[in-house]
Amino acid sequence: MVKSDGYDIVVVGGAVMGASVAWWLLQMEPRLRVLIVERDPSFARASTALSVASIRQQFTTAVNVEISRFGIDFIRNFAARLDGQGGVPDLGLRENGYLFLTQTTEGRALLEQVAAMQRDHGAATEVLAPADLQARFPWLHVDDLAAGSFGARDEGWFDNMGLLGGFRTAARAKGAVFVQDTATGLVMAGGRVTGVQLQQRGHVPCNIVVNAAGTRAAEVCRWAGIDLPVEPRKRTVFVIDAPNARHPDAPLLIDAGFYLRPEQGQWITATVPQDDGPCAADDFEPDLHLFEEVIWEQLYHRAPGFDAVKVVRHWVGHYAYNTLDQNAILGPHPAVPNLFLMNGFSGHGLQQAPAIGRGLAEHILTGGWQSLDLSDLSVKRVLEGKPFRERAIV
Repeated sequence: MVKSDGYDIVVVGGAVMGASVAWWLLQMEPRLRVLIVERDPSFARASTALSVASIRQQFTTAVNVEISRFGIDFIRNFAARLDGQGGVPDLGLRENGYLFLTQTTEGRALLEQVAAMQRDHGAATEVLAPADLQARFPWLHVDDLAAGSFGARDEGWFDNMGLLGGFRTAARAKGAVFVQDTATGLVMAGGRVTGVQLQQRGHVPCNIVVNAAGTRAAEVCRWAGIDLPVEPRKRTVFVIDAPNARHPDAPLLIDAGFYLRPEQGQWITATVPQDDGPCAADDFEPDLHLFEEVIWEQLYHRAPGFDAVKVVRHWVGHYAYNTLDQNAILGPHPAVPNLFLMNGFSGHGLQQAPAIGRGLAEHILTGGWQSLDLSDLSVKRVLEGKPFRERAIV
């Protein structure tokens, strides 16, 4: 790779995507000069930190299943995969599984079709009839259900900040430079990026820029004259206590109007607002009405043990939502070939960070996808307006 007076690669965004690609780049090519720019290294409002931190195999597109197959092994063996780098934590993976429920025969047919595809790619998804659901999860009300798909292994939740911190620690140990600063523009010449403009440090020359800016990804692309269909979508998450519903081995349950999973003797739950739409990147005002007006009635119907419930706390996170098809947008942009994108994950970015970081690093260094064929997620479909839709968005 040709050297410049600055860095080989500047990564805009230092949360889990930026940290992952930085580590993979230096794992593959230790001589690289890599700068990661993060506006807030406390990550107080980063999607990484505010994630519900789960991983599943149950996606409706094969490439996402393959991404998760790699991700679950990487997360399970995190410290070892990072070469035993000191300070890298065990991520406390808890494999309770995911349970998707449907009330219609059409929904059951779709679950069976998708589960067969998932099994073809190594997942352990099984579709359960209502009687089997009742036997396995006796605390559920199943009379109105047609089926549920359950991941008996390789699905659960883990330490999100441990994943981020581990990648950052290991990347720094390999020579990555992390700085607190705010990117304010891209310096362009001849249809290529030649540098990044930083608020404090000014112009930083580079050969390649990686857009790992999360919910602000579209802003970074606009600096290069590019439109990107990614916007912030607000999600209010509730931690609830239900003294009559203590099921620590419960899976992450996805019903028609909410999701729910156990969390240290309590529960985490959330819903997608009916009027879901873009929000300001700095809007973290909670939609507190959603629990009583939307979630609780449905939750009580599905599991009568939730007759007595108290909201213990709440938080607000943002999805970097791809309005085209809710799938990631990856790789070089044809209009600016040295601007690489890893954007638009629509709520499943944290779990995909290990595989996406590897894939993007391989593409940067070799000119194409290597370990996994991620071409279905490339920028081309966005430019052509041809959605590659992921239907299992939680």
